[in-house]
Amino acid sequence: MAAREIAANGLLKNASGRTTCAWHGGLDEYERYHDAEWGRPVGDDTRLFEKICLEGFQSGLSWLTILRKRENFRKAFAGFDFVRVAGFSQKDVARLLADAGIVRHRGKIESTINNARRAIELADEKGSLAAHFWSFEPGTAERPARVTWDWALANPKTAASIALSKDLKKRGWTFVGPTTVYAFMQAMGMVNDHIEGCCMRADVEAARRAFRRPA
Repeated sequence: MAAREIAANGLLKNASGRTTCAWHGGLDEYERYHDAEWGRPVGDDTRLFEKICLEGFQSGLSWLTILRKRENFRKAFAGFDFVRVAGFSQKDVARLLADAGIVRHRGKIESTINNARRAIELADEKGSLAAHFWSFEPGTAERPARVTWDWALANPKTAASIALSKDLKKRGWTFVGPTTVYAFMQAMGMVNDHIEGCCMRADVEAARRAFRRPA
């Protein structure tokens, strides 16, 4: 498929005839993430904390950069166990700033530690991170009838992501702007933004229908 065709409809068709969202560019590890993880619903607090932190680290960078460093991030941040990360000290900040395997950005590193402390407070208040995050799931009326490439490009943030962003900021979270939060909502399966024509869209929607929302 020519580059201009991809730009027009956001789809990529490979030599075997498989059609998917084009944003992974046919790169093996990126395509695996698209197929097996992106948009599939998540209810585990540790995985949700990891996802929202990594979306914060991605700000200003490509997601592929973060994806390729994800295992290093997991080792550096205690598997994103937010109770453990909340106990990190300035010695840990120095350690992380010296770790070439992750994104060495002081503000984002310190934000992750801060957000871990805020995550404990949120989980204590609401019972789990999952229960609170999923309470912001947009209703059918707030979603487009068809998720097209043009719609996706025009909507890097939504009313739901703005609301969740405001809520988290009020609670003291950082690096959680509405665009970052919408990317998190896409990644954790709160919305299904596989575009019309992607062979994974129906599969992801079935997973969302079967998913039991945390209360």
